[in-house]
Amino acid sequence: MAAEEGKFDNIFLAVAEKHHGGVPEFLGTLASFLRRKTDFFTGAKQSEWEKLLLDVFNKESKLAITENNEKIKAREASQRLKAEKEIAERKARQKEIDNNKICDITDEEAAAIIKEEENKKRQQLLDSAGGEPSASNRDGISKPIEKVDDESDKSELGKLMPNAGNGCTLDKYTWTQTLEEVELKIPFDLTFSLRARDLVISIGKKSLKVGIKGQTPIIDGELCGEVKTEESVWVLQDSKTVMITLDKVNKMNWWSRLVTTDPEISTRKINPESSKLSDLDGETRSMVEKMMYDQRQKELGLPTSEDRKKQDILEKFKQQHPEMDFSKCKFN
Repeated sequence: MAAEEGKFDNIFLAVAEKHHGGVPEFLGTLASFLRRKTDFFTGAKQSEWEKLLLDVFNKESKLAITENNEKIKAREASQRLKAEKEIAERKARQKEIDNNKICDITDEEAAAIIKEEENKKRQQLLDSAGGEPSASNRDGISKPIEKVDDESDKSELGKLMPNAGNGCTLDKYTWTQTLEEVELKIPFDLTFSLRARDLVISIGKKSLKVGIKGQTPIIDGELCGEVKTEESVWVLQDSKTVMITLDKVNKMNWWSRLVTTDPEISTRKINPESSKLSDLDGETRSMVEKMMYDQRQKELGLPTSEDRKKQDILEKFKQQHPEMDFSKCKFN
């Protein structure tokens, strides 16, 4: 019956969509059709077609009222059952609390509770860790770091000797450098494995911040020189050590410290040979080789390449002017 009843729905819906005046306009179109195309109004007495219309509409009205009442009753019943269930659950939970009973939980709820407890313990470990230096770093700084003691340059007194990587080994981290980049190693002495999301690492053009969330940063300061942030990267190695590579903007200078709060190293004692000259371009390599030559000459008390150049010019000038006496001249 329902299928038969709705077999013309698509047709009537299409017609109804064209009637912007709603039901009155739609019924007017239907009555116009009966007037123009049938003898509905003229083939019978007015009382007869009026009765027919009332019978049809009264029948549909009763069906509509009945269906609507059933929907209301079903909705009210569903809401009542839901409310009764919630009340019963609240009473049951309260009863269990009152009786100090252990509640039954699902596997998902149990997993969530375990995870929450693990996170609490992990945070406690992070809080207690506080960025302590690792045992390997403590061993590295246990021996006194050699100081620069160069009488020829008072400004070098008190500076630290560079480590084997032309950088510095401190209590909480070690850094090394080439002319092109800086490598930073920060080991953590923890009883658990670090995750990337446990860390706070921010690399700026002239700043660096590294630490564990919720703790005082291991490093938080201004870098010795500018870096290319888009080329600088960090990685968590073996869940214990943070490795950071900083790409220098000025590739012709040695850094004397990582951040401005660090102790200063003597860049005069840097050994450029450990920076892999073969990896440098021709112009940079020739300049570095000149720096190395001048450094060795200074240490031996011999003239640098610039000094030799000046001496050559002076000798040439003397040869061109033999009539002049240079024995009493003083040259700086």
